[in-house]
Amino acid sequence: MPHPGVCVNIINARHLKDGNGTITNPQKFLDQDFEQLKQYCIIKRVRYIDDMFPPDVRSIGTGLLKADDLKRVVWLRPHKMVPNPMFELDGVSRFDFGQGMLGNCWFLASIGALTFQNFILRQVVPHQTFNEDYCGIFHFRFWRFGRWVDVVIDDKLPTIDGRLIFVRSKDPTEFWPALLEKAYAKVCGSYSDMNAGTPAEAMVDFTGGVHMCIDLTEPPPHLWELMCRAGQSKSLMGCGTPQG
Repeated sequence: MPHPGVCVNIINARHLKDGNGTITNPQKFLDQDFEQLKQYCIIKRVRYIDDMFPPDVRSIGTGLLKADDLKRVVWLRPHKMVPNPMFELDGVSRFDFGQGMLGNCWFLASIGALTFQNFILRQVVPHQTFNEDYCGIFHFRFWRFGRWVDVVIDDKLPTIDGRLIFVRSKDPTEFWPALLEKAYAKVCGSYSDMNAGTPAEAMVDFTGGVHMCIDLTEPPPHLWELMCRAGQSKSLMGCGTPQG
């Protein structure tokens, strides 16, 4: 385990490198420029629809929902689900959300860990709202294959009978978890491509850092000390069981 602060220093060193793909100058995922697309929508007075991750069965993917359920899916913007949607409600918390029909508890556990480190959280989840210059477009940042990428999405979310079918907030007016999940699904290829994974995968994508896995069937003798030092290093931590 590195000394406290070493993990943060490694991440910051990567961020300070010049060129495209840093946290201050992330690469435009699929060449989609968030600011340009948003300004276009504002000028044209239209709401954004993402042709690269369309609101249809292709984005849900195969093998995730039964054919009958797929036919019932309707993609709705938050304004069609609740009168006054909020991106965040009183900040973000690991208690904000619950799992839906997608087997991505590993991803949701990683989001929970992310909420403990606000400076990392804001790298992944920029401040956004449904009020100022709203036009149905949002963006998030992930570390992918050695570069930070800025991922643009529209806010059409898959629902059945007016309810979100994947991650949903405990307060139905809050939508940052569902939108973050959609952006990550886009990076993965589809929602179904998120159906299995490990917290370590998502935590690397949230930080640009490195990960260490510990098998608790044979734990190291100083496990608690390791965890304390990881916390002092502002590392993200998660755990899981064989059952998920």
